[in-house]
Amino acid sequence: MDNMRAIVMDEAGEPDALRLADVPVPLKVNSEFLIEVHAAALNPIDAKTRAGRGVSAAIANYPAVLGHDFSGVVLQSPYEAHPIRPGDEVFGMVMFPRFSGSFAEVVAVPSLSVARKPTALTHLEAAAVPLAAMTAWGPVVELAQAHEGQRMLIHAGAGGVGHFAVQIATHFGAHVIATGSTRNQDWLRELGASEVVDYTTTRFEDAVEEVDVVIDLIGNVHENTGSRSLKVMKPGGLIVNIPTGSWPSFFTDAAAAGMRATDYKVAPDARTLDVIAELLQTGALRVNVDEVFDLADTAQAMRALEEGHTRGKIALRVR
Repeated sequence: MDNMRAIVMDEAGEPDALRLADVPVPLKVNSEFLIEVHAAALNPIDAKTRAGRGVSAAIANYPAVLGHDFSGVVLQSPYEAHPIRPGDEVFGMVMFPRFSGSFAEVVAVPSLSVARKPTALTHLEAAAVPLAAMTAWGPVVELAQAHEGQRMLIHAGAGGVGHFAVQIATHFGAHVIATGSTRNQDWLRELGASEVVDYTTTRFEDAVEEVDVVIDLIGNVHENTGSRSLKVMKPGGLIVNIPTGSWPSFFTDAAAAGMRATDYKVAPDARTLDVIAELLQTGALRVNVDEVFDLADTAQAMRALEEGHTRGKIALRVR
């Protein structure tokens, strides 16, 4: 197999800048896996990059294959005695644009980016997990060290990262307060949120107070959500801002309010993904795939993502 189908872009632009093309299959080198992709998933960073923001400045050559998340079957292992063998089902995350992306039939990825797929999940469900779940895990578990008695405010709780963050924080005992739209109120409670604020009818600062941690998945791109969050925090609380470029004065504003502040950038980590896979396998954590599109319809999937009303994730059927 010399060529494969992939979604490529020749330059930054609107969703229609994406096209289906035949491109060379990537070569496996050193300790990499070569993986047949059965499903991929969309993330906001993919849309930002396609539009000329995100990580677009690091794209060295066009046409470029976008995409981070994948689920599929191993074609080649790093070496013969590796515990994950050809034919095994795996999932993981590609560090695009350092590597060619996952909106393709085959990916080459480092061994530290790959974990065994939970057998309880389909490829479409598994593909929707890695980037979003690990992005949630870092702030909630590694930075905030979620625990009983802790009050944690999670904005955009029904989104891709948000719906994992709500579940993970609840799993570790935190009292979770989530913001979401009217249609997601009951669902967020099902995910474990102790309190839910309908941002379409209520200013969250009128309903929330004395939180220890804020997981900010919005920033100031919508009604200064980030800045308003500082008003509901305990002195010295921790606020984690995740969307790139969403709050230019983040560190200055947080320092002026007396809060600890950091952004967060996810990295592929098979060890973390193994833990997440076990939680998914046992049902302690679940993924919601809101819509599924065929690979050829990636532009349509991008438009759906950018509408901003996705509950959980959007997946791509590659095979």
